[in-house]
Amino acid sequence: MEELFTHIYQSPIGAIKITSQAHCIQEIIFTDRPELVTLSDTMPEVIHQCMEELIEYFSGTRRSFTVAIDPSGTEFQQKVWKELHELPFGKTLSYGDLAKKMGDPNLVRAAANANGKNKIAIIIPCHRIIGSDKSLVGYAWGKSRKKWLLQHEFRLALGVQTLF
Repeated sequence: MEELFTHIYQSPIGAIKITSQAHCIQEIIFTDRPELVTLSDTMPEVIHQCMEELIEYFSGTRRSFTVAIDPSGTEFQQKVWKELHELPFGKTLSYGDLAKKMGDPNLVRAAANANGKNKIAIIIPCHRIIGSDKSLVGYAWGKSRKKWLLQHEFRLALGVQTLF
């Protein structure tokens, strides 16, 4: 198994743990206990690139990411994450709409479950999935972070100060 590298990035909405192999990001997750994370002594270029892109995202100058990612999941999860990855900055979908895009409106629960298992936050933008009534629904790292991310994107993309 290839060596994993871990680094903490302090974002405007909390600590983000970034884990990678030498050439691709494996995980980007918020952590409320960064002091418990064992950090790597060295950092490959892919983590530097990831942090630069996250800094640009949070500062409002980046709307899509180019850093190499390699999410680990089932074939179905990969399909859901691909749909999420293609969801444009400042746009949202409901779980029902996501299931329809997957080709089967009956896949709502399965799509929601796959969405919840995403371990590459922000780059695979699971925060852009909302309730069919346009409400905020669960987010693995808390609704306050989800709200912040959506408001950040809506403000930049649409000039909307608050939506939720």
